[in-house]
Amino acid sequence: MGLRERKKIETRAALSAAALRLALEKGVDEVRVDEIAEAANVSPRTYNNYFASREHAIVAGITATRALQVAEALRARPSDEPLVDSIVAAFAEQYREPPTEALALITSTPALRAAYLDSVAELEPPIADVIASRLGKSDEGAEVLAAAVSAAARLAVRRWVDLRPSGLVVVSAGSVEDHLREAIGHLAPALT
Repeated sequence: MGLRERKKIETRAALSAAALRLALEKGVDEVRVDEIAEAANVSPRTYNNYFASREHAIVAGITATRALQVAEALRARPSDEPLVDSIVAAFAEQYREPPTEALALITSTPALRAAYLDSVAELEPPIADVIASRLGKSDEGAEVLAAAVSAAARLAVRRWVDLRPSGLVVVSAGSVEDHLREAIGHLAPALT
């Protein structure tokens, strides 16, 4: 990876860390783009090159870490394990941990929750890599399957964590793993 790419990754990380810190300190509605940019030592214009909204910046810190953790967990699964089981286990591992203050903020704020659910798409590239290597799929085939897995995971998480109109966050009686297994299970024939 070249210097330019590393700088982009560092800038994105600095912006998302600043956005999340400010949201936890001040509340989501009190955070402004110019404050996030200033805290990360960049201009508001630079901020806009990285994030479409403050909500996406706030959730990016958590989702970037989660994407790396899912990828690592997926790569660590036994190669002889059915791929659909590996995927379910890798995703479920990330949601078993107790909710953090940041995750509580995200799940209790409708705009952040929507951005968080959309961010599951960030998990697609590492999943596509594993699908390509385990199944010998073409890059395009692996990317399509990874997008389907991402969509299934998004639906599973949405069913597991339900935000009511009153603002109450309700975690369903079923485990996240049950929801993931059901949703991703529909893709099992394509993942063999």
